[in-house]
Amino acid sequence: MKLILRVLLTALAVVILAKILGGISVDSYATAIIVAVVLGLLNYIVKPILIIFTLPVTILTLGLFLLIINAIIIILADKLVSGFDVSNIWWALLFSLLLSFLQSILFSILKEDK
Repeated sequence: MKLILRVLLTALAVVILAKILGGISVDSYATAIIVAVVLGLLNYIVKPILIIFTLPVTILTLGLFLLIINAIIIILADKLVSGFDVSNIWWALLFSLLLSFLQSILFSILKEDK
């Protein structure tokens, strides 16, 4: 149940950010849910592999390269989900930052309701 709520809150965050940011578009609420699931899977499977391969760069940049990895995950989701469009890497970077921020707010509200 908790996983479903997290996916739905992430989908809500995707929709909100798509409305706010000009370089991001989502066709429908169903597409936003699919984007949330795909982002979750990519973060679980692909992100650790990217972190391992780019560990020297991440260390040299004091962890700032993780922001680029997050943007790459967003670009991958764009390529995998039709109906979700990200204009370029800069919009993906801004989207990933704001998505993380919005998720932390929404997930903290979810924890407070318990």
